[in-house]
Amino acid sequence: MRLAVFSDIHGNHEALVNVLNDIDEQKPDHVFCLGDLVGYGPRPNEVIETIFEVKIPTVMGNYDEGVGYEKGDCGCAYVTDEEKTNGQRNIEWTTRQVSPDNKAFLRSLHDKIEFNTNGYQVLLVHGSPRRINEYLYETRPERSLTRMLESVEANVVVCGHTHQPYYRQVAGVHLINDGSVGKPKDGDRRACYVLITLEDVVSVEFGRVEYPVESVADEILEVGLPEAFAEALKTAGK
Repeated sequence: MRLAVFSDIHGNHEALVNVLNDIDEQKPDHVFCLGDLVGYGPRPNEVIETIFEVKIPTVMGNYDEGVGYEKGDCGCAYVTDEEKTNGQRNIEWTTRQVSPDNKAFLRSLHDKIEFNTNGYQVLLVHGSPRRINEYLYETRPERSLTRMLESVEANVVVCGHTHQPYYRQVAGVHLINDGSVGKPKDGDRRACYVLITLEDVVSVEFGRVEYPVESVADEILEVGLPEAFAEALKTAGK
């Protein structure tokens, strides 16, 4: 069984199209999306509509929740006042742009997907098994992760939200972060997704896909989103 999983498109339609084309070439058995279709990027409606049209099972991300329910907040962890100001501009702009039908689609998403395959119990979430906006960084101490995973029945957990891909084995659980399609933060500005093979052993391979970063960065500025978002796209958060 081979799964392709991606998340955190964040309104970057160019990156999404290129990732979907690359995934199609890999011919996985199933494809899943772990949410955050919107926010930061210039084409939120196009991203939502593409996911809907290709019928990819998708879980809700914190941005999907914030925009879909018009909360005026994304549940993000801002560090500086500038980040908070830009974040507020971002959620307000995105909420205005997304159509009523597309907001309804965002509201229809569930907070997790669970299934059994080839003897593996798989859990797909956006943030963590506990919260939609909890960050599970690769550097998190094993003791902390073990406590969190004690209440989880799955032995394969796939998440997003941090925009930093990794694969760890913790307390008998394969913990995989799929990175980010539309806003990587690991220093590699190519779009990222993960291929997971579930056979006698678990095999994890991260796919990196080129797309026209500069043109998307220019479009971010053209629609009136913060310059910091365009720069972050070019530098991949570094």
